[in-house]
Amino acid sequence: MIDLEDTRQIVGARNVIDATTLRDRPQDFWINTPTQALGLVKPADTVELSAILALCHEHGQAVIFEGGRTNLVGATQSNSETLLISLERLNHIGAPDRKGMTIEVGAGAIVEAVQQRCAAEGLRFGLDFGARGSAMIGGALATNAGGFQALRYGVARDQVLGLECVLADGTVLSHLTPYTKDNTGYDLKHLFIGSEGTLGVITRAVLRLHPAPRSVNTALLAFESFDAVAETLGLMRRDLHGTLSSFEIMWAEFFHSNVDALLGGRSPIEGRYPYYILCESEGFDPEEDAALFERVVSQALETGLIADAVIATSSRQRSELWKIREDFEAEMLLFKTMVDFDVSLPVASMEAFVNEVQRRLDEEVPDNLGLHVLGHLGDGNLHVTTGVPTPQGKGKVRALVYALIAGYGGSISAEHGIGVAKRDYLHYSRTPAELATMRLLKGALDPKGILNPGKVI
Repeated sequence: MIDLEDTRQIVGARNVIDATTLRDRPQDFWINTPTQALGLVKPADTVELSAILALCHEHGQAVIFEGGRTNLVGATQSNSETLLISLERLNHIGAPDRKGMTIEVGAGAIVEAVQQRCAAEGLRFGLDFGARGSAMIGGALATNAGGFQALRYGVARDQVLGLECVLADGTVLSHLTPYTKDNTGYDLKHLFIGSEGTLGVITRAVLRLHPAPRSVNTALLAFESFDAVAETLGLMRRDLHGTLSSFEIMWAEFFHSNVDALLGGRSPIEGRYPYYILCESEGFDPEEDAALFERVVSQALETGLIADAVIATSSRQRSELWKIREDFEAEMLLFKTMVDFDVSLPVASMEAFVNEVQRRLDEEVPDNLGLHVLGHLGDGNLHVTTGVPTPQGKGKVRALVYALIAGYGGSISAEHGIGVAKRDYLHYSRTPAELATMRLLKGALDPKGILNPGKVI
């Protein structure tokens, strides 16, 4: 175990927080228990971070990296013998390169700040999710975050051109390339993106940008069948000429629960349907785009694919529709002991999977508090949430749902990572050979096992 005084020599006394002070802080946004750690260190740059890791490697000191602390899988869970390293001071945001459509940012840069910096130059950073105002780029890359616009722009991995990271012994790997084509051997950046800080810590990245759209068109669609939902997704991807950016599905129980809580039960669409879609198209010709969007929705209504629809006519109405999808306060109050799942499935299997989860919950966990299902249909990602009366019931629900995921050929984690919450279920999505290879990589890059120990594998 290292002496905190040695870390103060590297980063300065004001950038080290001791164990006693940390106990006044909750573990993270979701876990409201005191933080247990040896201390917390805030390096200012890659040089300081490298020195800290070299010191920790020499002494076999376990470290855990912190970003915005909004992860959902216990990825920053610590104990009294681990050192926390915050990346918040590595928050540099460079000037966007309008010609190359790239930007270089530090791991501590807030996602929303990067979005705003790019928007000011007429550019779009294609990663977006609910925690944009607190999540940091480093954490988003370390967990390979997804979000609302993965349908159009891809997940976090797809935004990265070049990467800098620091290995367990302090070695710096810097390959900050600002171009797409680079066939110079192993593409090492993809080892670290999605590895949750277990192989090395990301410090800087060159991100891919896109022209900022000049129009946005939003609609809430209601459906009588899941088959109609899936067919409409394909139709809109084709007929909207590649401008479809979001296609968010909500099963009726979640939708109406939020409508009751947020809008006093006054649904934007009359009646009750099994499925609701919040879809959005972004383009570059406001008049043409609006006409095309309305025409595509109207045609789907006329053919009976869509049962009912409302197209937002103002930014206020658009925000109201998105609030139904994004607000989870009512759900958190309903499911006091929440059991939530972030999974991927083939679109063709989703309806059967959800129906079986509902049936099995009713049979095997009859005191469940309901089932909320929503997700990013265009990339196969569903968020499935239920609640049980006491924490003792969570394990049974997790085992039930993850086993079903395996049976449907899905993934137990679509965009939130593994951390500790899903570690014991990883075998449902990965073969023994894959898990052995992961351990081989971990042993090679972190032979003393000091980086985020106990996470992922």
